Amino acid sequence: ALTLAATMFASSASAFDPDDLQKLKDTDSCTQCDLSGAYLSGANLTDVDLTRARMRGAELTDADLSGANLRGANLYGANLSRANLRYANLEGANLMFANLSGANLRYANLEGANLPSASLENADLSGANLEGVDLKYANMNGAILCNTIMPDGSVIYSGC
Repeated sequence: ALTLAATMFASSASAFDPDDLQKLKDTDSCTQCDLSGAYLSGANLTDVDLTRARMRGAELTDADLSGANLRGANLYGANLSRANLRYANLEGANLMFANLSGANLRYANLEGANLPSASLENADLSGANLEGVDLKYANMNGAILCNTIMPDGSVIYSGC
């Protein structure tokens, strides 16, 4: 069952659709829905289907998105610090300016994702697929890159 944080609203000015948030709570699926600006910090979103969801500026600090399908999702400027994205599918997702510092991205599929100016500081990218990812100006200080497939298809074995 989906467990949300005590409050689900970032502010009264948030742009998300409350019906979409209810759909996510009821079905663990919300493809192409609008959760922009939603407050989901600490939420249990394990294995949810958020394919092509609009989550621009969403607050997902400490959220559990392990195994979630976020293929093609728009997470521009979202806060995913310390989020668990282990085995998540982020193929083609827009993570420009997203905060993924300290996030668990072990074995995540980020193939073709857009990450310019994202923060991946101290993120664990062990076994992750970054093939074709745009990392221009991304902060990767302290990131763990053990058996990580890099944008050019090479594999990094440092930090193992």
